[in-house]
Parts: sequence; C-alpha cells; structure tokens
Amino acid sequence: MTSQGDRPVEHPAARQPQPLWEVFVRSRRGLSHTHVGSLHAPDSHMALRNARDLFTRRQEGVSIWVVAAADVVASSPDEKDAFFDPAGDKPYRHPTFYDVPEGLTHL
Repeated sequence: MTSQGDRPVEHPAARQPQPLWEVFVRSRRGLSHTHVGSLHAPDSHMALRNARDLFTRRQEGVSIWVVAAADVVASSPDEKDAFFDPAGDKPYRHPTFYDVPEGLTHL
C-alpha cells in the first residue's frame, strides 16, 4: 500500500484472492503423506515455501506436497452406498468366501 496525498492507494494485486492450497507432509517416521492443513498463496512455489515455514517449523517432515484445492476431486460421504456398491457383488474379495485350513497362522 502506498500513499497518494492523504489517501492510501492499494496495489491491484492485493485485492485479488489467492488460491487455496492443501498441504500434505511426510514425517520422518511415516511412510505416507498426511494432510496437515491448508493455506493461501499466489502460486505453487510460494505455497511450498509457506507450507515449509508453517507446518514444519520443528523439522517434522522430510517431504511436502502442495495441491491446489480446486484440483482435488473426492467422493461424497453422502453417496458412499452408491459409490462403493459395485464392490458388494464380488464375494471373492471378502475373506469369508474362502475356507482357511486349521493351523494356518500366516495368510
């Protein structure tokens, strides 16, 4: 923001909303990335730097992913029955379909 006489003048970019980014961090002891939060940033590089500063201040992570929230596609919990229904007609995917021999300890 700069001043023009008595009236402050805003930079045009300051008024534009920045995209939302979802942040995933892989910890030192973990094998998979875990969602840790969200942040706003103008681009992916700035989102990655801000995520590092915000979510790994104590060096908790070894890898960070940032994904534009607009690019995340997810199923709806309200539609879980219809969405996951096709797997219900495949009994061979369920362990109850097979007879397990007695004495077998590792399957």
